[in-house]
Amino acid sequence: MDILLLIAGILALVLLSVPIAVALAIAATVAMVAAQGTDSLPNLALMMYNGATNFPLIAIPLFILAGAIMNTSGISRRLIALASALLGFVKGGLAMVNVGALMFFAEISGSAVAGVAAIGPILIPAMKKRGYPGPFAAAVNSSAASLAIIIPPSIPMILYAVMAGTSVVKMFVAGIVPGLLGGLSMMALCYWIAVRRGYPVEELFQLRRVWQTFKDAALALLLPLIILGGIFGGFVTATEGAGLAVVAAIVIAFWYREMNWRLLWQAVVDGAAQTAVVMLLVAASALLGGYLTEQQLPQKLAGAITEVTSEPWAILMLMNVFFLVIGLFLHSAAAIILVVPIVMPVVTAAGIDPVHFGLVVTLNLAIGQQTPPVASVLATACSIAKEDVWAVTRANLPFLGVLVAVLMICTYVPAVPMWLVNVMYG
Repeated sequence: MDILLLIAGILALVLLSVPIAVALAIAATVAMVAAQGTDSLPNLALMMYNGATNFPLIAIPLFILAGAIMNTSGISRRLIALASALLGFVKGGLAMVNVGALMFFAEISGSAVAGVAAIGPILIPAMKKRGYPGPFAAAVNSSAASLAIIIPPSIPMILYAVMAGTSVVKMFVAGIVPGLLGGLSMMALCYWIAVRRGYPVEELFQLRRVWQTFKDAALALLLPLIILGGIFGGFVTATEGAGLAVVAAIVIAFWYREMNWRLLWQAVVDGAAQTAVVMLLVAASALLGGYLTEQQLPQKLAGAITEVTSEPWAILMLMNVFFLVIGLFLHSAAAIILVVPIVMPVVTAAGIDPVHFGLVVTLNLAIGQQTPPVASVLATACSIAKEDVWAVTRANLPFLGVLVAVLMICTYVPAVPMWLVNVMYG
């Protein structure tokens, strides 16, 4: 009952337009004072500070900054040109270029919103100009961007790993196969829709143009190799890999001569603003986590659920429903911070691998990024496309079907996401 009251209080504050981080902090503070009295108040600031200074969390602002630098330096445009040269000759090729460019961008920034902000202003108008309906263009951009939540280096995966006490690197490895499966499935869906509706071919295939765009984007293509190669090769931690991403992005941006000190400063400011939102959520969640730990509410919830069923498949089904509902109302970072510490004892008691469960959580929240009323990524794409959110939502239903299918496969066929983890780490 205490957990339900706490969640209800937070949701009520959010519906009153209170920022999520502030709502978390208010609810946790009230709960702690009610349970422990006002003597607990002097410890609140220290708990928030300690919660926000966890070492793996340093990767978040660094990956955000790397994405912001890419967004302002012309790197995104070069990647789009290469993707267009490779895929533009196929029916619906421009839609497939959208998916491919966003998958590549995700390998560097780890942020779905950053992907929409970088790729959307270029490709959504281009698709509309070539005769694609505006809602369809926005839907492709929005859904493909949400693959960033599972393609490494995913920022929500970093948050989940910290909250669940599991390996960030194993989470990244687990996301590779589902990310590729989702991206290739969306490309196939774009082709099928384009053939049915008669969408145009973008350009003829020219090997010379492929080579030219490859040379132009060659340095940008090194970024994922530097980041993911260093992390998966064991040369750097995820946090150190994020630092490498920033340095490499700056060097490549200046090498292309499309970056200056003014643009770099703007990228730093944009990155700092996005980081502040996430880290305030993390700091506020530390208060909530402290209260939950002291009251042993997660353990009580685990006991109540395991009395009903201890079957892993049934618990995963309940968790899927729960996170899909939560995703309707909360940003992915807020959902992870609020819910994961509560449900982990249930997951542990059922014998579910925390890395497998982390992928289930992030896939659910990727769907939540596409489903109103909150739908942060969908709303960003609609804003760029200047299209009605409900029209885009209707056009988005087939792509949501792809995400749901990947979720079901990863939930009930754990070998799909976990085999690569087992190969690399045993």
